[in-house]
Amino acid sequence: MNRKWVNTSLITAVFVSMVVTGCGGSSSNGSNSVTTESPANAAPEELAPDNSEPSPEMTVMALGSRTTLAQAQPVIEHESRNWQSYQRAPTHTHAVTLPANTIALRDDTELFVKVTLPGFSANEPAQGRFPVVLTQTSYNTSVGQFVPELGGANEFLVKRGYAHVVVDVRGTGNSGGNWEAFGEIEQADYLEVVEWVVDQPWAKDNIGVEGISYLGITAILTSQLNHPAIKASFPIVPIGDGYRDIVFTGGNVNATFIPSWMALVTGLGLLPVELLPTSPTAFLQAIPERLTGAVVDFQVPTILKALLGASDTAFDEEFWAVRSPIEKVDSINVPTFIVGGLFDLFQRSEPLWFERLSGRVPVKLLIGPWTHIEAAGIPDDGLPRDGVPTLDQMRLQWFDEYVMGLDTDVEQQPNVTQYILGLERYETTSQWPHPDIQAQRYFLGESGTMTEMLPASESELSTLQQPLNGLCSFSTTQWTAGLTGLLPIPCLEDNRLSELAALKFELDAPAGGLYLNGPIQADLWVSTTAFDVQLSVRIDLVNPNGTTTPVTNGLLTASMNSVDENRSRIIDGEMLQPWHTFRLEDRDPLTPGEIRKVSVEIFPTSVFVEPGQSLRVSINTSNVAQGLAPVLTSLIPSLLGKMTLHLGPDTPSSLVLPVVPSLGD
Repeated sequence: MNRKWVNTSLITAVFVSMVVTGCGGSSSNGSNSVTTESPANAAPEELAPDNSEPSPEMTVMALGSRTTLAQAQPVIEHESRNWQSYQRAPTHTHAVTLPANTIALRDDTELFVKVTLPGFSANEPAQGRFPVVLTQTSYNTSVGQFVPELGGANEFLVKRGYAHVVVDVRGTGNSGGNWEAFGEIEQADYLEVVEWVVDQPWAKDNIGVEGISYLGITAILTSQLNHPAIKASFPIVPIGDGYRDIVFTGGNVNATFIPSWMALVTGLGLLPVELLPTSPTAFLQAIPERLTGAVVDFQVPTILKALLGASDTAFDEEFWAVRSPIEKVDSINVPTFIVGGLFDLFQRSEPLWFERLSGRVPVKLLIGPWTHIEAAGIPDDGLPRDGVPTLDQMRLQWFDEYVMGLDTDVEQQPNVTQYILGLERYETTSQWPHPDIQAQRYFLGESGTMTEMLPASESELSTLQQPLNGLCSFSTTQWTAGLTGLLPIPCLEDNRLSELAALKFELDAPAGGLYLNGPIQADLWVSTTAFDVQLSVRIDLVNPNGTTTPVTNGLLTASMNSVDENRSRIIDGEMLQPWHTFRLEDRDPLTPGEIRKVSVEIFPTSVFVEPGQSLRVSINTSNVAQGLAPVLTSLIPSLLGKMTLHLGPDTPSSLVLPVVPSLGD
C-alpha cells in the first residue's frame, strides 16, 4: 500500500482544529446558521420555493470501469460488478440550522439537539415535512459545526431534501446526565430521541441513521430498536464486539486508544459552550458533573479495573455483552450499508456485520485501505477511485432508496467492495468471505520458511518475553486511530524494527502470485519458563528491497486460549477464525515447561503477494500498542520468561491462510 506522509503543518492543523472546535459554538442570539451551494446541473430558477414536497429527479451515470491492470498483473477470478455512480442535483439552495433545542427524557435529563433543514433563503427553512437523517454523537455538537464528521449536519444530504438531526448523547457535549459509553441507559435514550423526531412538524416518519465511529455505533444500536420510523442505516467504521475488536484484543487491554478516546470525550464534554448563553445554571452544573462522573463513575474506574484485571471488565462478562451490538444482530431489520477499513480499530467486525446481515436485510460492504481517521476523510479517504464513488454518493443513494423512497437501483451495486493490498486497487465480489476462499495450512520450519509439508523432525526456536514490543510499529498507527500515521517516522510504517527479536518465517509468492482474502489463524505450539505468555503474530509483505508493508496482526494471551468451536469459522475442515470465550472460568494459566497449542486469531485482510515478494509471519511476546496484558492476571505471571516455539510432526506450528485462486495474465 502506498501510504503518503504528510508534513508537520498538517499535524498542527489537525490538533489546532480540535482546540478551536472545542471552543466554538453557535451564536448566542439564537439566529439560524446557513450555508449555500450552487446546485449541480440546475439553474437557480429551477429551485424556486413552493409549498409542495420535493420530488427530485435521479440520474445514474457510470464513473467508469475499474482500473485496467498492466499485462503482467493478475486477474482475480470471481463474480463482480462495476459500481455505477449515483448522481442527484440539489433540490434546495441552503442548509438552515434551527435554534438549538433539547429533548426531555423520562428521568428529566435533557439532551441537546440541533436540527438543520433544507431552505431556499438564508434565514428561512423550506416549508413541509422532510425525511430525516439522525446522528447521535459523544463528541459535542458544538465541535460538529466545524468538524462535521464528529457531529455536524451533512449539507450534501440537507440540500437534497433531508432534515438532519444531531444529538449529544447523555453526559456529553451540551447534554445533561452521566456518560457510560453505550450503556443500557444511553441505549434507552435512543428510542426517546426517535420518538421526539417523528413528533416534529418538519419531520416525516422516515429516518435514516448514520455516522462515523461512535456515531456509527449509535446508528446500529438505534436500528436494533425496531422503531417503525427507522428505514435504513449507514454506519461508518462501527464496532461489533466491544471486547474482541479493540478493548481486550486477545485478553489484553488496549492502553493506547481507549484512554485517549475516553479523555477526548471527557474533554469535549467539559466544553458545553452552548449551554452558557441559554442556561447558565445548567452550564455551571455540567462541569463538576462531568468531572465527578469521569473520576468516580465510569472512565477512570473502567480503565483501572481493566488494567488490573478485574473480573467484570477484564473478561467477557455482561459489561461487554451490553456494549457488543453484533450480539443483537438478529434485531436489525433495516437495510444496512457497512463501511470499514483494513487498518481500522474495528477491522475484525466490519466484514462480520455484512456476513451476519446477509440474507436477512439488504446489506452492502465497503472496506477501504484506511485507518480509523482516514475512513473519516482525515487527511483523505481517496475516493472516488477505481470506479468506486464517494461516500456521500453512496450514502445518498442508500437513503434515497430506503428513506426517501426513490427508485435508485441500489440493489444492482456490488455487494462487497474491498481494497486489495499489493494490487493497490478496489475489487468487488458477491459475498464475504470471498466465495472462492480455500483454507490452506502452511507449516513453520526451523529454517524460517513456510511450507505445506509437515515437518519431518522436531525442532524449536526461543525468544525472551518482554512486554514493550511494538511501540514503534504500524500497530501504534492503527491503535491510535491513525493519528501517529501523520508523523514522518519510518518505523510506524515499516515493521522491521519491531520484529528484530521476533521469530520470523517467510512464504515466497508462487509464479502466479498469492491472493489472500479473509481471516487468518495461527496455531502455535509454545512453552514458557513463566506462567503465561502473550503471543503477537504479524503478517507483512516483504518487498524486493527488503522493506515491509504491514498487512494485519493478531494478539492472544496463552492462558485465554479457550475456544468455542461452534462459534468459530471452519472451512475445508480447517479452523480459520477461532472464537475465544474469554470467560474468567475458562482462564487456564500455563505450567512452566508445559507445551500447549495456542490458536491466535489474526484479523481479516485482503492482500495480493506478487511474484518477487514474500509473506512474512513474525511471532513475538507482546504488542503493547495493540494490547497490554492486565497487570495482575497476565503481565506479572509472564515476566522474566523465555517463550519457546515448537516445530515438528507432533507439534506442528502453522498458519491457516484464506487463499483465493488467481490467474496471472
